[in-house]
Amino acid sequence: MSRRGGPKQSIAQRVADGADQRYLLSGSLRKELSHVFPKHHSFLWGEFALYSFIVLVLSGTFLSLYFVPDTTEVVYTGSYDPLRGLHASRAYQSALDLSFEVRGGLFIRQMHHWAALVFVATIVLHMIRNFFTGAFRKPRELTWVSGVALLLLSLVEGYTGYSMIDDLLSGFGVRIFSGIFLSIPVIGPWVHWLVFGGEFEGDLWISRFFVGHVFLIPGLLIALITVHLVLVWYQKHTQFPGRGAHESNVVGDRTMPGFGSRTLANGLCVFGVLALLGAFFQINPIFLWGPYTPADISTGAQPDWYIGFIIGALRLFPPWDIHLGPYTVVAPFWPGAAIPLLMFLLLFAYPFLERLASKDRHLHNLLQRPRDAPVRSGLGAMALTFYLVLFIAGADDVHAIAFNIPFEWFVWGGRAMVLVLPPLAYIVTHRICRGLQRADRDVLEHGVRTGLLQERRQGVFVEVRQPPGGVDHEGRPVPMAYGGIRIDRSVSGDEDGDERSD
Repeated sequence: MSRRGGPKQSIAQRVADGADQRYLLSGSLRKELSHVFPKHHSFLWGEFALYSFIVLVLSGTFLSLYFVPDTTEVVYTGSYDPLRGLHASRAYQSALDLSFEVRGGLFIRQMHHWAALVFVATIVLHMIRNFFTGAFRKPRELTWVSGVALLLLSLVEGYTGYSMIDDLLSGFGVRIFSGIFLSIPVIGPWVHWLVFGGEFEGDLWISRFFVGHVFLIPGLLIALITVHLVLVWYQKHTQFPGRGAHESNVVGDRTMPGFGSRTLANGLCVFGVLALLGAFFQINPIFLWGPYTPADISTGAQPDWYIGFIIGALRLFPPWDIHLGPYTVVAPFWPGAAIPLLMFLLLFAYPFLERLASKDRHLHNLLQRPRDAPVRSGLGAMALTFYLVLFIAGADDVHAIAFNIPFEWFVWGGRAMVLVLPPLAYIVTHRICRGLQRADRDVLEHGVRTGLLQERRQGVFVEVRQPPGGVDHEGRPVPMAYGGIRIDRSVSGDEDGDERSD
């Protein structure tokens, strides 16, 4: 008992009470714990990206303790017999030692690599969902911009981590980007010097990649993720139109216990899946590639999937050099630098471009189904098709060998498809969206098709419709306005309702 006669409080309770009396924390905490999160499977992609990043940070911290970012040449004397006695950089040697000498090192390294692939993939899927549903509209333009910046930084982060191991496969990729940097008009040599510290490959690039990959870019990613989450929390979540869902509210689960327990389970599942992938599915076996030497290259060399579209663009673009006085814009600049830069500029600017074209200045908290924005959906399908063609073209040598087709056929076929398929995807998607809109409005105006036929005068048979909004006093269907909500096309078992549809 305390001196005042009440139950004795612990030290933690007294500290909590003192803080609450001074800063009024309990009211704010109670309010935040009442924050509502909508329930829909498509919202999980953002959570998967967050938990993949947490796995990346934890596993990357472990790997950074053993990796040596040094280009000094040494002789490998480790336990992997096929490479023993081979000359390699200390960076590559430390990666081999991490894989074979450190207990659990290969597992952590593979788990880290899988987490990187999943992290980028879930960001892309999350952005695709946001794009096709219009989640980027006012007032969430900054949230979209921060997401695009996250995607861009994650690509750079993945590339630097993949490259600094200095194996044969990653070294080939570093050489490609060295050429892309040099192809930039006027400032290309300075950009190359900034990255490599001199001519390729130099002695500083691995240590610079290490600093960027371990310290600089993760710090920027953490800051951007924090900004992104704060914006999502402060502006509240978007939601799909439905029963009880309006522009001024959010329908779903509160933070505790509903959303909190569910997101914790999602995080554990992500960790478990990545652990299984790291344990049983081999990825980036650098001990099979060997160290990087400029004179060697392997057939079928492919980067991680998120860089594949740049390789595809380089392979499809014709060798067209443009001469501008004393300067020459070499062909690799357009597919290697201009196209990726243009793609990200369009991603950054799209919310503002759509608002400018539609003249829509209203606040939007309700999402749209893709069919309700056929132009946007067509543009999204067009962009994804363009990306997929470049991605597939990035492995045209592998496809040529696998299907025993001349390599030149794949190149010319890819050039044709990159010009034909994206506009075709826009047209098909736009028409599908219009057709789905007409189908929804037909149900709301005339009723749900029951599959039952009823004979009318003069032997005419008509299909019985079940009006979703009921019938008026004259027995005619009551038309319902379309508000973007999913239309229920199921037929109830109410026989009287079927008779009233006559």
